[in-house]
Formats: sequence, C-alpha cells, structure tokens
Amino acid sequence: MTNPSIFTIPARVVACACLTLWMLTLSVSSHAALTLNNTRLVFNGDKRSTSVVVRNPSKSIYAVQAWINTDADDNTTSVPFATSPPLFKINPNSEQLLKIIGLPNTLPHDRESLFFFNVQEIPQVSSDTGNQLNIALRTRIKLFYRPPTLKGTPTDHLSSLTFSLSVRNGVEQLVVKNPSPFHITFNRLEVNGPGQQHTLKNTAMLEPFGEKAYPLTGITRASSLQARFSIVNDYGGFTEPLSAPIQLAN
Repeated sequence: MTNPSIFTIPARVVACACLTLWMLTLSVSSHAALTLNNTRLVFNGDKRSTSVVVRNPSKSIYAVQAWINTDADDNTTSVPFATSPPLFKINPNSEQLLKIIGLPNTLPHDRESLFFFNVQEIPQVSSDTGNQLNIALRTRIKLFYRPPTLKGTPTDHLSSLTFSLSVRNGVEQLVVKNPSPFHITFNRLEVNGPGQQHTLKNTAMLEPFGEKAYPLTGITRASSLQARFSIVNDYGGFTEPLSAPIQLAN
C-alpha cells in the first residue's frame, strides 16, 4: 500500500486576454519507487531478529525511513521492535538489508500479535529551480509476531475453520470461526451450491480465536452449500483451494 504523505504543488501563470489564471499542474505516479522482498513478515519469537531487503530499481537517490507500529498507525504506541538502520540513503539500482530486532515484551504467548512494518521514501531535492512536485510515499506491510510456544503455520490449521450461515440484522451472512492461534487472510472465499455461487470481496482478516461475519447476496439456503477458500501463506503466496461444508444457523 502506498500513501502520499507530504507534497508541494507547483503553479503556472497563464495569461489569456486580460485575465490571469493560476493553474495547478501535476504529473505524479501513485506507485512507490522502492520495493520490498516480502509482502508480509513473520517474526519468530525464538529468534533475536529477522530481516527484509529494500530495493531501489529506479534511477534516483532516496532517503528512506523505516519503523514499526500498530494497526492504529500512530507514533505514540510503543512496540517491542527496533529497525536497524532506521534511516538510510539508497542509491539507484541498489538494495539495503534492514534488520528488525526484537525487544523484551509481554506479548501473549498463546497467539500471534499483529504489527506493521513501514518504509517511507523521501526523494532527493533537485537543484532545478523550476516547478517541482516532491512526494514521500510509504509502503506498509503486516508484521506477525509468532511466540515460540506456537508450532506450525496458519496453513496447518485450515481444516479447523468452520463456516455457517446466520441472519444478523436482517442480512444473511457467512460466519467464519477461527479456533487457531494464527491470523487468517483469505485470498479467495466463495459460497457454492446447486445452481448458485457467490464470491466474497474484500474479506477482513480473521484474528486468532476470532470470527468474522461476511454479508452474502444471491444465495438460497440449502443443506449442500459449501465454502471454497484459499489463504495467504507466510511467504505471500496462496494455498491450494479447499472446500468445507456450511452449517445452517437461525
């Protein structure tokens, strides 16, 4: 995910008859110049650190700031991690190895904890005195802290997921329960039945020992309904699709 965070807008004076207009001119790419070698990170609690590679495939020099925060995306909530280095310069067509160092913590031992790893690129200021547009773009990916007491990975627990139909607030919903200590992110989730099929979009991540209710449309209750799904694994890839029966509730 990339987000414009600071910018300066240039202006051009255009004369037409006796009227002077100030026109805003923008030419901006919404894509970050820097890339990461992971789309998510897992910090295993029995290790002192993990690493991520920041690459700069562009022809420009960037200053880069890296930090870790929580889902609140603030700078005040303390986190038990430090990045090294937290600020660095990266040259064109080069890369930088970043370490994420674990600090003493009181995080739960029976489940994963969720954090976010942030990289913000700051373009070098040009010596050109003409109109400029400087944008700092940020990349933000999930960082899962996995305590040493947990064994296996989320993909080992897919068979424990349960699916049911339930009417909530007058709306038919697919309720998915996750009895495992891992976060579950669906890449694909659909409901299939005789002559009917519905693919759910933008499904929120399932927290450990939690459940989510996803609104359904165009599905008629039937005892033969099944959920077909795949999830995002530790490496950012997708598992092979699996099927599970859907129970009918209230």
